[in-house]
Amino acid sequence: MMFERVLIPTDFSKYSLKVIECIKELPGVKDVVLVHVIGPMNPLARVWDPGGRVEEAKIKLEKQKQSLESFGLNVKARVEIRMEGTVSMAIQSIADEEKIPLIVMGARGRGRVEGIFLGNVAKDILRYGNTDLLLMRYMVLEGGKPGLHKFWSQPFSKVLCPTDLSESASETISFISGLETVEEIVLVHVVSMGETWKEIEGEVVRATRSLQDIGKEIEQTGKKSKIYVSVGSPAEEISNVASAENVSLIAMNAHGKTWIEQWTVGSTTYDVARIADRPVLVRRPEQINRIKYPLIEASSYSRASL
Repeated sequence: MMFERVLIPTDFSKYSLKVIECIKELPGVKDVVLVHVIGPMNPLARVWDPGGRVEEAKIKLEKQKQSLESFGLNVKARVEIRMEGTVSMAIQSIADEEKIPLIVMGARGRGRVEGIFLGNVAKDILRYGNTDLLLMRYMVLEGGKPGLHKFWSQPFSKVLCPTDLSESASETISFISGLETVEEIVLVHVVSMGETWKEIEGEVVRATRSLQDIGKEIEQTGKKSKIYVSVGSPAEEISNVASAENVSLIAMNAHGKTWIEQWTVGSTTYDVARIADRPVLVRRPEQINRIKYPLIEASSYSRASL
């Protein structure tokens, strides 16, 4: 399954503009829903007329739409007026309405100047959403050099797949293995539990054997594979391997072996998305779409379509 339809939320910031520039590099994309959400500047305002902001947003959105259409994509642009709730609620509701399998958002840079890893909207969709999410990571250029630098040219070329050896992790690896643009898959398992060194060493041996078997299956598809088994903090170890191998993307499932007991994204996935210095794809099990998340329960908005 490819991501033929994607949703791109835009706030017209430099991060969202970079997403527009790079969307053509995603494999299989044909249709794009481009969305800008408008809410009250002052949440306590009793009277609010968004008319001027809507017209301004339409003009900016039309320019981004034309940019995407120049790549040969079918583009639908929507300006959403948010009367209550949050921007993230509106975005997830639109993704559900449009039957979008993937939301693509820009993540903030990791530079010292800005010092923020993820914006609040991206955080909410990551933690509470029910749609696959691709967080595009960019490096902030510092030292007097304005602008952003993208870490990747082809995001689905060399992909890091962390695995806890669960069924959902295997589904993500299988999905990545099936993409034609992927040339190499790096497998990582982090042992983070064990009461004694003997238990930890046993887990390392078991995980190594499992990853070797998975690697052989990957290589049967004509792709390269490499495995890492380490001991420590999962998010830090995964991020370190991603940097050492200079992967183009980290792809991981939202939940591990106990995802059905959780209402939010797993802590390891959340932490990796927060600290990683490159794009992160978060895959969600199909069953998760049957759960009503707090993010989308109170959704209400009006629409001003282009």
